[in-house]
Amino acid sequence: MTVQPAQQEPVTVSVFTQRFSSTPRGARLARHLAVQQLHAWGVPYGTYVSDALALIVGELAANAVTHGRVPGRNFELTLTRLAAGVRVEVTDMRTGPPYPPEPGGAGAPRPLDECGRGLLLVEALAERWKVVEREPPAKTVRAEVGVDWGCEGH
Repeated sequence: MTVQPAQQEPVTVSVFTQRFSSTPRGARLARHLAVQQLHAWGVPYGTYVSDALALIVGELAANAVTHGRVPGRNFELTLTRLAAGVRVEVTDMRTGPPYPPEPGGAGAPRPLDECGRGLLLVEALAERWKVVEREPPAKTVRAEVGVDWGCEGH
């Protein structure tokens, strides 16, 4: 008797990539388009997952505009639909100090501080996140959120 190898379910991977101006308007547009793309992939507007991913994109885009801005250079948003969820990547053109903290290293801001909570939100909402150095001099902050695609994800 011959044993046949188990058939694997096909994996659907879709990618959305867009560059935006390194301005507050560019960061807002990135968040807006991310939510639209997620909806097109089957993550409905106003659901927990859509709202969590919108917050993650918004925070990472705002950080790219505020801390990673290089005059005349854009930042890039990439959303990747994976079999088990969505990966968000925001790439800016600044390397070197100040570096984003490592996961688990974002200290709590003081109560009256006006900034310093963005990566705490990312850490709370994402299953995992990290900072990746890229070529040419650039860095990407990557976060992943699980999505139950149901039958559609296969």
